[in-house]
Amino acid sequence: MQVISSIKNPLIKNIRSLHRRRERFKNKAFIIEGIKVVAEALEQGYPIRNIIYTDQLLAVKDGEELFKKIQDLPNTIYVADKVFKEISDTENPQGLLAIAEMKNLKIEEIKMGGLPFLIYLNRLQDPGNMGTIIRTADAFKADGIIIGQGSVDPYNPKVVRATMGSIFRLPIIYEPQDYEDLEHLKARGLHIYSSSLEGSRPIYHIDFQRGFVLVIGNESNGIDEKIAAMSHSLIKVPMPGGAESLNAGIAASIIMYEAMKQRANNP
Repeated sequence: MQVISSIKNPLIKNIRSLHRRRERFKNKAFIIEGIKVVAEALEQGYPIRNIIYTDQLLAVKDGEELFKKIQDLPNTIYVADKVFKEISDTENPQGLLAIAEMKNLKIEEIKMGGLPFLIYLNRLQDPGNMGTIIRTADAFKADGIIIGQGSVDPYNPKVVRATMGSIFRLPIIYEPQDYEDLEHLKARGLHIYSSSLEGSRPIYHIDFQRGFVLVIGNESNGIDEKIAAMSHSLIKVPMPGGAESLNAGIAASIIMYEAMKQRANNP
């Protein structure tokens, strides 16, 4: 097992650089941190370049059990606490992080069943919203998520943490062709349902018992005009209370639940 005690170590410098989007895509790698997320990546067989840990791992819940699984792996590295602080991005680190490789999936690689169910994110900016949507899509068995141009990247550390491991179970397409991808899916017979407060239909009037793509737009500006124009329906979550809008992650979750409920009642 390799041991690193200096923050000037080239590998440590490289890991620190992965907190920047440009460096993540240059290296085709991203940081995952914490016991649950790293354990999920390992369980799913996700490609991992390095696993970094400190003595602190053995002092936290489930840490010792996970340590037994990683201690003899050739890519496991022990670092001093001061080194770990330089590469960690959390307020309360658990003494464990890993470097995962990006998967460059294409839209054609998404395996869809008889009733495809996809999520499309249009200029979504908030990492917490994206993480919530990925996690919920995993819970409700979406076939995959397509992240359109102008959105926060799914390998942002805050997004990865918010997914709680779902990012390793759900096919994610990033850097797509935007409108071309939606046109491609539309040509395959999928309905485009876009969440919008403008001229939209309540979700309980929407037929989710068919192949569809759910489009979630920007937190402030919603979906762009071209996507609205190509949509089969602009849909909304009814809000009888005083609030004018919902958090994008919450709205997406409610819509996905309605879709799951319809499909469960009529398999």
